[in-house]
Amino acid sequence: MTVKAFGAYAGDKPLEPMDISRRSVGPHDVRIEIVFCGVCHSDIHQVRSEWAGTLYPCVPGHEIVGRVSSVGAHVTSHQVDDLVGVGCIVDSCKRCDDCSDGLENYCDHMVGTYNGPTPDAPGHTLGGYSQQIVVHERYVLRISHPEEQLAAVAPLLCAGITTYSPLRHWNVGPGHKVGVVGIGGLGHMGIKLANAMGAHVVAFTTSESKREAAKALGAYEVVVSRNADEMAAHIKSLDFILNTVAAPHDLDAFLVLLKRDGTMTLVGAPATPHPSPEVFSLIMKRRSLAGSMIGGIPETQEMLDFCAEHGIVADIELIRADGINEAYERMLKGDVKYRFVIDTASLAA
Repeated sequence: MTVKAFGAYAGDKPLEPMDISRRSVGPHDVRIEIVFCGVCHSDIHQVRSEWAGTLYPCVPGHEIVGRVSSVGAHVTSHQVDDLVGVGCIVDSCKRCDDCSDGLENYCDHMVGTYNGPTPDAPGHTLGGYSQQIVVHERYVLRISHPEEQLAAVAPLLCAGITTYSPLRHWNVGPGHKVGVVGIGGLGHMGIKLANAMGAHVVAFTTSESKREAAKALGAYEVVVSRNADEMAAHIKSLDFILNTVAAPHDLDAFLVLLKRDGTMTLVGAPATPHPSPEVFSLIMKRRSLAGSMIGGIPETQEMLDFCAEHGIVADIELIRADGINEAYERMLKGDVKYRFVIDTASLAA
């Protein structure tokens, strides 16, 4: 089936309208009419070839929400008219230890929602900046938020799970003092989630202008990281730090804020490496520097259910598909609070 989409034919070209093909619905497939698709910073890195291996044409988008329009004969988990989501994963080997543990995100053969290998034309996956998508039922998620919140649910499929997974893995909860570095698409979700988990949240930003906004999101304290005195006041005080910044920066400035045995987990993915941290920042207090990547399908469903129960959605700005190039430039300037979402109905206009 041919559907309308927005994508790029080369890394130095703007995104533009294009027609793409979606496969027929197989026995275990779900066809989804996409209603909204969030815009992730990694979309920019991928479409502009800032990360190696971009395949063209590239249709980004892995924060997908929509309605089921048809299902395969053997599908048992979804039915027509269900509200569903698709995140960053549309396939994996289904046999390895990671897949068996529900951690498909760490499967060596994970297939991304776009730019991943597939037998479907054109030979790689095409993402959610489009009218429809066909996905194996295993990778389709139930959405229980009210339908009027659907646009703001879309970013949960990447920004939400990217921040939820490390908070859950490191057992963040009541009695923990947790730092969230960066107040953007990821960071604003980290603040909301850590707060809902019962932690005392300290937000770190380079911008004085974000102080009140961070408190409104659920931070109990806000530190302007360029202010040495404010940073010094938190040395050796934090149990956990979620670092969401997608640009290279000095990690030592934050590592020293951890208590003994504290962990800082990186979830932001810069185009170039961070400066190497000083080893003594780690060994003197048995601190850990870790990383985390999205989450598996069971944990992503858990996150969606948790967010529905606690009334958590992303703060978004809804755009038309033909506004995506301008949105990319605004994202690079930090000019969005805090996530762009494409109204895919605009693809038909």
